[in-house]
Amino acid sequence: LNGSFPDTSNPVRQRLSSSTLTVQDVLDINQQYQPLLKLTTIRFLKRIRRILFLKCLLIAHTRAKAAAGLPNDILLNCCCPGYVDTDMTSHKGPLTIDEGATTPTMVCTLPQDAGSGKFYRKMALSDW
Repeated sequence: LNGSFPDTSNPVRQRLSSSTLTVQDVLDINQQYQPLLKLTTIRFLKRIRRILFLKCLLIAHTRAKAAAGLPNDILLNCCCPGYVDTDMTSHKGPLTIDEGATTPTMVCTLPQDAGSGKFYRKMALSDW
């Protein structure tokens, strides 16, 4: 969120970072902004690509879903593996596939008391 919407007064950032955000709110934001994502004249979207916006929605959805409640034996978190050298990045990422797998593997093996609705980057809890 900090990279996609650095301006803390941005209304999209404020909505996505709200502590009362619901899954329906995330779906509504997505529905509202999908047509705008196709335009290049919208000021706040000029600086981000569509994929960054969708990643923000995914993280927000994870947080909202976790806040809504999950069964006790399920953790729901998300992570960024980093910029990995793959076909998807045109092999421009500095991380190897093995290095990129470390954070997702760690998130998949978190202890039950780690909690849900969190975002991890570089093997650590991160402010998204």
